[in-house]
Amino acid sequence: MVAKTLFGFEELLAKELTQLGARDVKIGVRNVSFVGDKGFMYKSNLALRTATKILKPIHSFKIQTEKDLYDQVYKMDWTPYLKSSGTLAVDATINSTVFTHSLYIAQKTKDAIVDKFRDETGERPNVDLKFPDVKINVHIDREECNISLDSSGDSLHKRGYKLATNIAPINEVLAAGIIMLSGWDGQSDFIDPMCGSGTILAEAAMIACNIPPNLMRKEFAFERWNDWDVDLFEKIEESLIKKTRDFHHKIVGYDKSPSAVTKAKENIANAHLEDFITIQHEDFFKTQRGGESKLHMVFNPPYGERLDIEMESFYKNIGDTLKQNYPNTDAWFITSNLEALKHVGLRPSRKIHLMNAMLESRLVKYEIYAGSKKGKYMNK
Repeated sequence: MVAKTLFGFEELLAKELTQLGARDVKIGVRNVSFVGDKGFMYKSNLALRTATKILKPIHSFKIQTEKDLYDQVYKMDWTPYLKSSGTLAVDATINSTVFTHSLYIAQKTKDAIVDKFRDETGERPNVDLKFPDVKINVHIDREECNISLDSSGDSLHKRGYKLATNIAPINEVLAAGIIMLSGWDGQSDFIDPMCGSGTILAEAAMIACNIPPNLMRKEFAFERWNDWDVDLFEKIEESLIKKTRDFHHKIVGYDKSPSAVTKAKENIANAHLEDFITIQHEDFFKTQRGGESKLHMVFNPPYGERLDIEMESFYKNIGDTLKQNYPNTDAWFITSNLEALKHVGLRPSRKIHLMNAMLESRLVKYEIYAGSKKGKYMNK
């Protein structure tokens, strides 16, 4: 099988797969291939935090022309996967100088499958882009073509707990990945000081408690397959739920927008995580931390893409607030505003290159020390 992911999360995903029990794990670009049985396919859809899709390859071949693609797909036996009265959807990803139009490739693949059924049975499957019985993925890399069944359906970042979003919500897979990259393990207090609709908070709580991220999904594509095994699925779901663990620290979210606070509270309640998370209407720049113990902070500040803010002074405020009011804190945030980042006024101890949607971004870490801050900063 192949698990797809976001740029920069390949190693995280490989580690997740290995810990779940996958065999023959191999890292690719934005994907990790692995071996597992049907039960493991169910498990990986439920439990992986950094995967966006789980594909099950069923055939691969070499092609040089669109006719080659049509002929090879037509030759395949589609009856194990699809009935002539069923529905299908096809999507394509392409890395090729010969084939350049992914929609056309998807259309051509669909034609070959439909024509094969019509020629053999007199009946043809229909296209259903929303809830197909089978979702097919075509991946062309130069001359190599892989045909896979998409076992997930909708991208796995659609966890099912979000009822409401704000102006610039962070993707759930991206949120989970940056929390994992930050080394958060549930062994300290956690804060998101600009929490928006609560995504980072929800993902942090699920990581701390080892709650499978996709328990609340309404549907996975494999539930419509001919070999769907509901008993096996429920057994796997149960075994994952048994592995959840207690959490003995605090997770807190701030936002200065009352509507964001309302949305975040709704989403956290919908995710059944309100026992672990507190959300407060606060302006981060007017707050200071309580307590002495280590604090873990992860947030997604505005980039200026969709919000009208004077970015340089905003990012300077972030640095000043951390320096003056948040001793003994590991602060991580992601931004695509690389110019504004220079105005934080602190030297990051780590910088990780990531993509947020199509935006080139950096995940940065600032270690704020307790005690004589000035001396510590001068020495860094």
